[in-house]
Amino acid sequence: MRVSVALFTADLRVHDNPVLVAALKGSEYVVPLFVVDTGMRRTGFVVPNRAAFLADSLADLDSALRARGGRLVVRVGDVVEETCRVAAETGAAVVHIAGGTSRYAVRREDRLRAELAGDRRGLRVHDASVTAVPPGALTPAGKDHFAVFTPYFRRWEGFSVRGVLPAPDVVPVPDVRSARLPRGRSIAPGPTSPALPTGGESEARRRLRSWLSGPLAAYDDHHDDLAADATSRLSPYLHFGCLSPTELLHRARAQDNPGAHAFVRQLAWRDFHHQVLAARPDAATYDYRPRRDHWRHAPEETAAWQEGRTGYPVVDAALRQLRHEGWMPGRARLLAASFLTKTLYVDWRVGARHFLDLLVDGDIANNQLNWQWVAGTGTDTRPNRVLNPLTQARRHDPHGDYVRRWLPELRHLDAPMIHRVPHLAAAGADLDYPAPIVDLTTATARFKEGRGPAGSRTAPG
Repeated sequence: MRVSVALFTADLRVHDNPVLVAALKGSEYVVPLFVVDTGMRRTGFVVPNRAAFLADSLADLDSALRARGGRLVVRVGDVVEETCRVAAETGAAVVHIAGGTSRYAVRREDRLRAELAGDRRGLRVHDASVTAVPPGALTPAGKDHFAVFTPYFRRWEGFSVRGVLPAPDVVPVPDVRSARLPRGRSIAPGPTSPALPTGGESEARRRLRSWLSGPLAAYDDHHDDLAADATSRLSPYLHFGCLSPTELLHRARAQDNPGAHAFVRQLAWRDFHHQVLAARPDAATYDYRPRRDHWRHAPEETAAWQEGRTGYPVVDAALRQLRHEGWMPGRARLLAASFLTKTLYVDWRVGARHFLDLLVDGDIANNQLNWQWVAGTGTDTRPNRVLNPLTQARRHDPHGDYVRRWLPELRHLDAPMIHRVPHLAAAGADLDYPAPIVDLTTATARFKEGRGPAGSRTAPG
């Protein structure tokens, strides 16, 4: 009998899944396989919030496969060893996998290819699965990737994206041993954020229908309004592949309104960061463009930032939302990141690590490269850009509702008073809220002095 293996990684779905569709084509049986990869645990990337979401997603994927006559086969161990073992046990001739962009994913593919070839089996990597436009499909003349978003976006808009693939009606699975579906705590022990979203393709598609039915049209006007909560919240489902970026792109483009156009641009940013990381995997750790920064070692200020007690309400609200939900909107991420790197002048890697510890959608390409963009060491064409937290608060939370939602100790204050708290606290006002940990004028001068010609530190010391 002809058997193939569909190795699920960041594509935990049955709709528009090139890996599953290709594995089914020409095979009598398919092994839908997920390996709880013990090697991934050693990277520090596996944390309780994402483990809980992953467990939800695997259970939902198993249900979808069972509805089609199949099931999810689970193994625990080294992903290459377990995949090769399953292929040998079932006589599978080929393994299908979605292409990744991180150094870990590339090494995984290289090891799989070599080990399978040694046993006269094949590996097929499907690049248009994790992103809508495959990394490397668009390149400027004489270079291996785009380093600036705008020219990339112009080319990206004209790229012929593949069509959406239907979910299979039947998934015949051979008799093969499987471990139990994992629980989140078995993958990464520890407490999770209290208000985590539910993982899985079913929830992703429910949210997608809701998003397309109305809120998307207003995205251009309200996506930066912190209190409005007007973003899609689909990023965790894209990160785990519970939702296809290709399907999302097609369905957003079909709306053809300003909100949809603005949302499509954000999908392009996601693809942009993946193509940068694919070409420059060191950017996950090292400065993409060194700026000769002399980052400060400030453990007390960093702890205050992590805990949401900087004395700047909009920044603290963002960090408290992160801790409570394992998620925060894009504008809040920018404000929090700018405050750490440009106001406190602390290494971007410190903030990126904190985000990865909590974000359900924690993604190496987007998290690390967005942090570098804010820090001025990445692809931003204005590397000295500083986001003033008071100005940003008045602009993106004009009525103070976002701050009140996350800082109950300030609920009694009306706007604009709620955004003047740093001045009031510094003047000794009686507030149950910390005084600012830094003066903005002093911080600006410190940043200008620290970014200078005396040398560059490209990794935290």
